[in-house]
Amino acid sequence: MTGIIIRPLEQSDHAEWRRLWTDYLAFYETVLPEEVYAKTWERLFTPGEFEPNGFIALLDGKAVGLTLYLYHRSGWSLVNNCYLQDLFSDPAARGKGVGAALIEAVRQEAAKGGVTNVYWMTHETNATARRLYDHVARRTGFIEYDLL
Repeated sequence: MTGIIIRPLEQSDHAEWRRLWTDYLAFYETVLPEEVYAKTWERLFTPGEFEPNGFIALLDGKAVGLTLYLYHRSGWSLVNNCYLQDLFSDPAARGKGVGAALIEAVRQEAAKGGVTNVYWMTHETNATARRLYDHVARRTGFIEYDLL
């Protein structure tokens, strides 16, 4: 992971965050209204136990990845869980350890608060991400459902 720097998002990262976030959404063939961009960015800097947080990955000084994560309570534990909601690495930086470094940064940050359950999901067709996830984490076997 030489040359990779992972750090919390800063206000000055807005343009790079927006570029990476837009590429991430495009990967999932999603377009969000401008007000969602603005509110998400605002929430990333709003203090609060359950507000989202983010890291940005720099490779040789260039922003090449991001992750957003948040904490939530659980009926199964006295401490919060950490949901790694979004993870994206610029296609040109894939295979260089960016995704693994972002995941590790979230794990370490969660551990500071005693949180050991860091989890996420991905689409079953996302083979590139799944190769990484199969390497750095265990697959739980749970299947997601949602109500439309």
